[in-house]
Amino acid sequence: MKKRKFGLAMSLILAAGTILGACGGADKDTGNKDNGKNAVKIGMVTDAGTIDDKSFNQGTWEGILQAKEELGIQEKYLKPAGTTEAEYLKEMGNLYDAGYKFIVAPGFKFETAIFHAQDKYKDAKFVILDGAPHSGDFKPVVKDNTVAIFFSEHESGFIAGVATAVEIKEGEAGFIGGMEIPAVQKFNWGFQQGVKYANDNLGTNITIKAENVVYQGSFDNVAAGGQIAAQMYDRGVDVIFAAAGGVGVGAINEAKTRKKAGEKIWIVGVDSDQYADGIYEGEKSAVLTSAMKKLDVVTLDIIKRELDGNFPGGETLTYDAKNDGIGLPEENPNLSDEAIAKAKEAFDKIKSDEIKVSGEQGSLFK
Repeated sequence: MKKRKFGLAMSLILAAGTILGACGGADKDTGNKDNGKNAVKIGMVTDAGTIDDKSFNQGTWEGILQAKEELGIQEKYLKPAGTTEAEYLKEMGNLYDAGYKFIVAPGFKFETAIFHAQDKYKDAKFVILDGAPHSGDFKPVVKDNTVAIFFSEHESGFIAGVATAVEIKEGEAGFIGGMEIPAVQKFNWGFQQGVKYANDNLGTNITIKAENVVYQGSFDNVAAGGQIAAQMYDRGVDVIFAAAGGVGVGAINEAKTRKKAGEKIWIVGVDSDQYADGIYEGEKSAVLTSAMKKLDVVTLDIIKRELDGNFPGGETLTYDAKNDGIGLPEENPNLSDEAIAKAKEAFDKIKSDEIKVSGEQGSLFK
């Protein structure tokens, strides 16, 4: 199959072997002993999903593995038994006690745990992705040993919306979200704006009905994701954008089944390049493209800054089009040259401020 390059994302090489999720309370230490006893130790605590969740955990972990390969760090992750603040703090403490004093936490669920940890472990450093530490009052308190990182999901969704509309040309689109939180909502709103932009400027005719925008309410109910996707496809939806973690995996599985049966439907992935997850026959995939947060690139970048003595403690950073923190995969085998070109054009216009993508809900479709 011919590979077409998009040129927006960096291609990262995964460490050899399959990364398997650990059971509750278990840990994974894959530190290369050749890196030496004095190598910087980088730890990670997973959220509710597994380390190979095709989403936040995996994307973050891949960045740490890349740091191991390029920078010689030692790495370890711990999976809590549950998702409470106490369980998160327990595993952060376990990492700290094992000498892992640079700890990465992927997701907003860590906000209150990091709030307490940054005071309890003053000589440790913390990176929280998609969230900011607070005591429960949602008033951010980012101490000097912590950096909070956010992404412009609406820009990533917009670019995916443009690419999708130009590829499909005419038909119906849908959206499946996990929990109805800002990061997921912004993916939805950006995607709708991207579709609307294509309709208004690029000659496409894609509709999105209110009944085909659904938030399932979790990130781990795979079966529910499949059921919701099946209902949408049965209603005539041609392409679904799923920003839903494990729920999205269920939607991708449903799309694969239908593609194998000959149906002309598609699904759009999220967070990382999910093309491989959509493969249903040979190299054929049901995943049209993916609206990416470059979690691996960003994680690697922050680790590099730490090793260079430039850890941005006390700061809240946003990764967007301007600093290449979001985008489509480098390779999009299911997109035409036209769709790739129009998506890149939209990306460049966002980067130059010619296009302003709103991070708030608008009256785009009924």
